[in-house]
Parts: sequence; C-alpha cells; structure tokens
Amino acid sequence: MFTCTGYAARDAATPLAPFTFERRDPGPNDVLIEILYCGVCHSDLHTARNEWQNTVFPAVPGHEIVGRITAVGSDVTRFRAGDLAGVGCMVDSCRSCPSCQEGLEQYCTPGFTGTYNSPDAVSGGHTYGGYSTHITVSEDFVLRIPENLPLPAVAPLLCAGITTWSPLRNWGAGPGRKVGVVGLGGLGHMAVKLAHALGAHVVLFTTSASKIADGKRLGADEVVLSTDPEAVAAHAESFDLIVDAVAAQHDINLYLGLVKRDGTLVQVGAPEQPLPVAVFSIIWRRRNFAGSLIGGIAETQEMLDFCGAHNITSDIEIIPIQDIEKAYARMLKSDVKYRFVIDMASLKS
Repeated sequence: MFTCTGYAARDAATPLAPFTFERRDPGPNDVLIEILYCGVCHSDLHTARNEWQNTVFPAVPGHEIVGRITAVGSDVTRFRAGDLAGVGCMVDSCRSCPSCQEGLEQYCTPGFTGTYNSPDAVSGGHTYGGYSTHITVSEDFVLRIPENLPLPAVAPLLCAGITTWSPLRNWGAGPGRKVGVVGLGGLGHMAVKLAHALGAHVVLFTTSASKIADGKRLGADEVVLSTDPEAVAAHAESFDLIVDAVAAQHDINLYLGLVKRDGTLVQVGAPEQPLPVAVFSIIWRRRNFAGSLIGGIAETQEMLDFCGAHNITSDIEIIPIQDIEKAYARMLKSDVKYRFVIDMASLKS
C-alpha cells in the first residue's frame, strides 16, 4: 500500500476537501497511473451530495481519468511505464457472466465495480476515484490513449464520449441515417460530434436559441428549437435514431413522435423522476424506446481509436481542484461548454 492524496466529500453537506488515503501497490496484473487530468461528470455531484442515496463516505469522485503509467505488474503485457492511459467508469467486473463474456462489462449481472463508491473486492472498503494523484487498476480495465490528441480534452471521452458512442454504434448511426440529438450539454455535444463523424445527418434539438450556432459548429446539419412546434413538426416520423441526453424532466413523447416506423429513441440522460410514455405512440409505429449505459472496455477503446483518427475531443474548461465546488455550482446552471476538467497538478499546490 502507498499513501495517495485527493479531494473527498466527507458527507453530503460538506464541501470537498483534501483527503489522504491508501492505494494498493500494483499486483501482477495491475498498472499504476499518475493522474494528470480528470473530467467532472454530473455523477460526481450526485455522489458527493448523496442524491442517489447510496454514497459511502468519504467519497473521492472522478471517472474520466487520463494520465501516465508509472509502474506495471509482472504479468502486464499491454502496457509499460511511460505509456499514456485512461480509466473510465469501471475498474472491474465479475468477468464470467454472459455480458462480461461478450465484452459488455457495463451490464455485468452481479454489477460492475465502479471507479468510485463501489465495494472494492481487491483492497476491501470501497473504491476511490480520479480526484486524486494516482490510481491502481487491472490492465483489463485500462484504455490506450491516442498520442495525437490533447490529453485534457480526452478525459471526458471516458464517460461522455462512450455514453453516446455506444448507442450510436449499436443502432447503426452512419451514412444515409438521420440521427437526432436532444440537449446540448456534456453528453449531447459529444453525440453531435460523433454522429457527424460517423456520417449521419445530424439534427440537434435544444431549448436555447443561444446554442444554435454552437450546435452547427460542433457538426449538426440542422438545429431545431424544441419550443417551436412548427419546426419540430416538420421532422415528424423521419428519424432512424434519436439520442436523448437530457437529464431533466421533459416531454419524451414530443421526440417519440419524430421517430419513423421501426426507429429508436434511446435515453442516455437520466432524469430523477420517471418519464411518462404515451404507449400508443410506440404501438402505432412499432417504435423502440430504449436505454443505454456507458460502454464496454472494447467499445470504449474503439471509440478512443476513432476519436484519434478523426481528431475528436470534448470541448472543455480546465480548472484547479480547489475550484471544484464552484464548478459544481456552475454545472447545475449549465454554465460550462461543455465539460470541466481538473488539472491534477493543482492538487500539489
């Protein structure tokens, strides 16, 4: 074991503050990563504030991790010291259930081991995330980072990127397909970029007129104000796929009506309350209303390689760790374009 420093929430009402804890030394199959940058996901805030009523305190958030490997175990074959590496939302799974065997560890039947706030089967206690100087992870859950991409802007790909890539790939976004994206935030802006790069005709739906120009800059072929009934109606029954990235309450039926027969609306945003679905909207057009959760390790690597080949990264604002509470407050007001990333060098200052 070795001493690691980070930022932690001690309880749901106290601001995050410096925290010292123990990490395990690399075992035969582990890599040790010096964390250089960590993205800030809304899940971090949910956990720090115990909004999902499952936080084990103290909690060290962070699951959009990029850094450099400083040591590897004796049996590690895919990485060596000095390599760039990434860690996303998972650090382990059962590895034996059907989903794990198919490379879909995010759907692990007993449940995957989250990068933070999960029972730690290796070290005991619970896992601590990327708001810290180092992390030790099995090489099977470590990602290769393209050398040509700016490292800070890669970090959000490990959550926001894969969360939108997985449904785009699973439901066949590509040339000749019309893809809608609902909401232009951390997830939505990555969905627009990736769908555009995959060759789909991309239509962004937003409630904010101020985001029209940005939506087109990011790759949307069209931007529609969802508050304009006529503009929305013009797209009725025309989409092969809609990716809904909105995490607040909204009218899901408005968008279901835009899906063509046998098309799919996939929900990746997670509102706190259930979304009422008009069943006849689905029945009459044999539409699919689906959900999708992050992505497996293999498809996450596929996404990173694709982003490297197409020079795709997240739009970010870099902050010091000392500003994390300010970042959370701004995130709640959607005052970021489009993801905060912590420069972990600030933890040493």
